[in-house]
Amino acid sequence: MLWLALVLAVLFALLYARERARNREIRTNLTYIQSKLDEIASRPASSVERVQVVTELNELRELLRSVNELVERARQSASDYAMTEQAMRRMLSNVSHDLKTPLTVVLGYAEMLDRSPDLQPEERRRLLGQIYRKTQEVLALINAFFDLAKLEANDSELEMAVLDIGEVARHRILAYYDLLASEGYEVDIDIREEPLQVYANEEALTRILDNLLSNAVRYGAIGKYLGLSILRRGEQIVIEVADRGPGIPPREQKRIFERLYTLEDSRNKNVQGSGLGLTITKRLIERLGGSIAVQSVPDVRTSFTVSLKAAEPQAAANAGSKK
Repeated sequence: MLWLALVLAVLFALLYARERARNREIRTNLTYIQSKLDEIASRPASSVERVQVVTELNELRELLRSVNELVERARQSASDYAMTEQAMRRMLSNVSHDLKTPLTVVLGYAEMLDRSPDLQPEERRRLLGQIYRKTQEVLALINAFFDLAKLEANDSELEMAVLDIGEVARHRILAYYDLLASEGYEVDIDIREEPLQVYANEEALTRILDNLLSNAVRYGAIGKYLGLSILRRGEQIVIEVADRGPGIPPREQKRIFERLYTLEDSRNKNVQGSGLGLTITKRLIERLGGSIAVQSVPDVRTSFTVSLKAAEPQAAANAGSKK
């Protein structure tokens, strides 16, 4: 019986030693984790290093992996915040520039009117007309910012319905008929006769088409060409608006949908919009569940392609029966 007691004593000693070592490892790792958490809380996230997983204990390994995920998320949040802050500063700088220019012109004309009581009626009307146009520019820019802020905050609901996008597009292109004819544009329209139905918001769809068409007219003035095609590809309805203007260099194409892009736009230095039209267009398309892409060969062809999911036949039938 003595040998059995000795064996049990040895086993007990080994288990006790193993448990003490295990407890030491747990305490060491918990202390390490605590220091890392304190580091995350007290230091910039970008300077915090990932924790080292050196334990054999599964529970501690999972805990350390979770801490690493926390470190990565903190880093990403810090990076996103820095980028957002930089973008906001750039946008505020651009906004103040965009507002300052027309307001300075308005102030100049108003001062001329105030200091020149003997102006001829025709000259007075001309100056008042300039003041009115510049004031409209400022109002349009402010409204564009409000619209973009609402879209990005997801602050408004879009009422959706089944729409024939071909019909909407035909109405929109007619609004440009007189301008295109007077300027001698070549107009290439390809809209199929069969219904091209999408599940969308009519106001948003109209604004998307107006923004793309006006953009093509504005920047394609040199090429005197406007193309509009709408067709179905599988489950997608594809809209393409094209022009033959100066185009967009490849390095710039990723930035075309940024706020106030036109302040640095190389397509046409003599043409300036609010710089928000394409940003708003992209946000609206995304709200409708679609996507937009740009392809451009400078001085040859620039096209914006919108893809929207085609309305399901059943949805279209239900919409028709509700009418």
